[in-house]
Amino acid sequence: MKKISDFKIIEKQTWLRAALLRLQCEERLPEIRGGQFVQVRVDGGQHTYLRRPISIHDVDFQNNTIDLLIQQKHEGTKILCSLPVGAMVNLVFPLGNGFTMPEQNDEILLVGGGIGIAPLLYFAKTIKSNCGNKISFLLGGRSADDLMLLERFREVGDVFLTTNDGSLGEQGFVTQHSLWNTKKINKIYACGPMPMMKAVVKVAKEKDIWCEVSLENQMACGIGACLCCVENTTEGNLCVCKEGPVFNINRLLW
Repeated sequence: MKKISDFKIIEKQTWLRAALLRLQCEERLPEIRGGQFVQVRVDGGQHTYLRRPISIHDVDFQNNTIDLLIQQKHEGTKILCSLPVGAMVNLVFPLGNGFTMPEQNDEILLVGGGIGIAPLLYFAKTIKSNCGNKISFLLGGRSADDLMLLERFREVGDVFLTTNDGSLGEQGFVTQHSLWNTKKINKIYACGPMPMMKAVVKVAKEKDIWCEVSLENQMACGIGACLCCVENTTEGNLCVCKEGPVFNINRLLW
């Protein structure tokens, strides 16, 4: 059930190019699936009349909080990252379709690149609580500075890391990590930059591994009305905000 609600920022953590906002609502949160997103209203900017789509990083239903991990990129996200504790923000949520829950015996790998790690944490928590699968993350960035909140991920599962410059984990891309040759995997969930996801999809197809990816196409309305975020698929052009953002790779023309 979609809602429009005001939230208060009750905690904040910042890095050079990103911020983690913990938002609390007075109303009871609806059901939220791992991989869904919110549309955030951005007040005070000259060019921020459209809401900004942000992946849901974590949820606490007991305290009615949602965590958003936001990358500072353009005016809208810079304003959001600069908001102080106590500021109010308005969300439309939860939007889109989430990841498919695995079976209990599935050997799963969650792959994230850069800020694409954001939707993987909450989804991993739902897997652990509902299915009991052992969780493995493969997270990559250009350098150690791009890999945030690792302690959160380590609380949920095993964490494997790559960086382009070798400053943390194995040097190289996520698709070059040694675990691909040593670990049994039969389901992959991925989110991150498009080149990274396409590389993961290539590996999945070569190894015949079931795989879903969360797309980050540019969005405007978030509900499938503006046709801004269309992706060409085996079923024709589909709105990522409404039909996705999660797609099985067999539906994509990659």
